Formats: sequence, C-alpha cells, structure tokens
Amino acid sequence: MNSLERSLVEKAGYDSGFEYLESSFANEVVLASARHPAKASITKAGSQFEVHLSSRKSPLLSKEIRRSFPDLVESATGFYVDSEVELAKLLRRAASLSYALPNQAANNYHALLEKELEALAPEARGTEIERLVRQRVGQQSYRSAMMDYWGGACAVTGISVTAVLRASHSKPWAECDTDNDRLNVFNGFLLSANLDALFDRFLITFDDNGELVTSTAIPAQQRALLGINKQLKLRWLATEHLPFIRYHRERFEEQDSQYSPEMF
Repeated sequence: MNSLERSLVEKAGYDSGFEYLESSFANEVVLASARHPAKASITKAGSQFEVHLSSRKSPLLSKEIRRSFPDLVESATGFYVDSEVELAKLLRRAASLSYALPNQAANNYHALLEKELEALAPEARGTEIERLVRQRVGQQSYRSAMMDYWGGACAVTGISVTAVLRASHSKPWAECDTDNDRLNVFNGFLLSANLDALFDRFLITFDDNGELVTSTAIPAQQRALLGINKQLKLRWLATEHLPFIRYHRERFEEQDSQYSPEMF
C-alpha cells in the first residue's frame, strides 16, 4: 500500500465513523473509534483492499456485515472490497452496527443517564421524576440504536421518513428484567407508525420466517385501509430476534384467542 492509498484509507475511515488512526505503516492501516468498540484493519491485496473487522464487545459484527453485504467476497479473516468508495460503505455500516449491537446501546444509556441524574436536584432522586428521566433516556438510546441497526428505514416497508419511524419492543419495556433486554436491538423492530401501533397492541406479529401475522380483530377491509397485505414481511430476521418475537407472538396468540368472528 503506497502513501496515497494509505491517506485515502485513513480519510475513508475518518469520514465513516472510524475517526481514530491506531496505526498506519507499510501495508496496513488500523482504524478505531472512541465512540464505539469496533476496529478495522485494512491491508492491500492485489488491486483490492482486505478488511478485517473486530469488536471486543460484539461477536455479531461480522455476521451482521455479511447480512448487510451478501455479495461481499470473504477472505480467511475478513472481506475484500474493490475501491475506497466500497471501503467507506463497509466502514459506515460497521460503525452503525457497533453503535447498535448488544450491549453498546446499554453502555451508551448508562453514560447518558449518569449525566442526566447528576443534573437532578437531590430531592428528586428516587422519585417519579427520576423514573421518568430513566425511561426517557432509555427510549432515546433504544431508538438511536434501532435507527443505526435498521439503517434508518422501517424493518418491513423500508420507509425512511424519520418522523414516522418508531422503535418497537417485542417484549415490552415494563416486562423486561434488565436494561440489557430493554435496550437490545433484537428485542423489537424499527417500524412505521401504523405498524408500530398495531405491533404494540399485539394486533400484528411475525412468524419465525419474518412473515407478518394479522389478528382476527382487524377485518379485511380495515387491513386494506391500514396498508396490510400478505406480501408484508421483515426485511430480515436474525436468530437473535427469535426469543423476543416468540414472546411477542405468545402474547398475540393469547389475545387473539379471545376474539370470535361474531364480534365483527
């Protein structure tokens, strides 16, 4: 790798969420960040760049990269890309995933929460005010992580109008035992507002293949008005989603069993 190529790699990293240059010499550039735990080692392999990604916090990073870029050619330890442009795309996605994947969202939440609680008056500690602060900061952290994980687009429709996207929980916030579960990006989906409202009320759910399942409580005519059809499904469903979506589906089925055709 010549000096110009190293400079281009360093710039691609800086512009794509890897703002810290850990080392740059000979045939290798190592990039990192103070904002997430991932590292990227880039070497030159013929006319291509070989990228090795690692994260001390999330072993899922490479798996999710493969999902995001199914056409990437893999090396023994990483991925090959053809140009600085393709390298930047890969690094941007790696950075976004590193912000989102468990348990980075929980780590970010605790850091933000500590700052918020320091600003509270002593008499507010342990009161309803503190509870609301914890919930607000948690929901903000969760939404931010979900936006990163789903690339700022609805997990079903691909709609990317930020104002109408909601971070939905499969296992509701109040029913989670730990912050790690509440803030886990696999415990829910980024959904457009209409789907979020239905999902939150257990009026839709998803099967283990990501296919949308609709409650009998929603008549066919109303389904059409809501934009629900048989073609709707999740853009992807990771193995890590399954325990949470099965919890949601159990609640859905329990509720749905209470309805009968005569009610509509």
